[in-house]
Amino acid sequence: MKCFSLLGLAVFFLAACNNANTEKAVTSAEVSTMESNLQNAIQHFPDSLLLRENLIQYFSDIKNYPKAIQETEKVLSKDSNNIRFWHIKAQLYFFAEDTLNSIKAYEKCIDIFPDPGDLMDLGSLYAATKNPNALAIADALIIGKKADAEKEALFIKGLYYTFLGEKMKAIGFFDQCLQLDYTFMFAYREKAIALYDLAKYEEALEVLDKALTLQNGFDEGYYWEGRCLEKLNKQSSAIESYQSAIAAAQQNNDDNQEARDALARLGIKTP
Repeated sequence: MKCFSLLGLAVFFLAACNNANTEKAVTSAEVSTMESNLQNAIQHFPDSLLLRENLIQYFSDIKNYPKAIQETEKVLSKDSNNIRFWHIKAQLYFFAEDTLNSIKAYEKCIDIFPDPGDLMDLGSLYAATKNPNALAIADALIIGKKADAEKEALFIKGLYYTFLGEKMKAIGFFDQCLQLDYTFMFAYREKAIALYDLAKYEEALEVLDKALTLQNGFDEGYYWEGRCLEKLNKQSSAIESYQSAIAAAQQNNDDNQEARDALARLGIKTP
């Protein structure tokens, strides 16, 4: 899932996802009532796309992606060129870890209208699947000056070479991203990961230190800092970094399960 978060996907229909405490507080009866109310509203106003989208969001929130996708298909069966619902469908498939169908849905979005945001998302998926079309999309974004997406295009190229295993070539593209925008956190992260994969742990830590100096709430930066420190046999420092990753994520109403798993592996319990 990494490549989508890297480009900061605008997952508008997942904005109200429940955190763990909220999920525990919702009873099965309440969930059933919520779904029933939405279904009843749609029966009264069957042409309301807003109500349909609310139902899709509801199914997304409870991670019932097959049902959510089914609801998008009901709209698309009547309006096959509704780009908004193709975009929703593409993201639902991505969260359902069905990369192939997510790519197909994004390709349909591009066929209808080549929106720069959809091009970035599709380019990232192509990169993750080692598809050279990622480079073609990146070049198109660079040429299309109105998209103002040179940074993202270079990032897609970096991702592509990362997944191909050409780490040094990938680092070159991440460096170009940072020359354009020194606050681009995900370029720092991907550069650090590439250095980590090359066993250059000290260099990776230098990159992460720059990122965390700019944004001390960057939980993934702390997580990878912990990974590097573990490799350098600095376990106590690694534990502190993983704990910082969890704390930073919580400040953003999120969680960092990878950091929790790392702490569990080191024998540290987390609440």
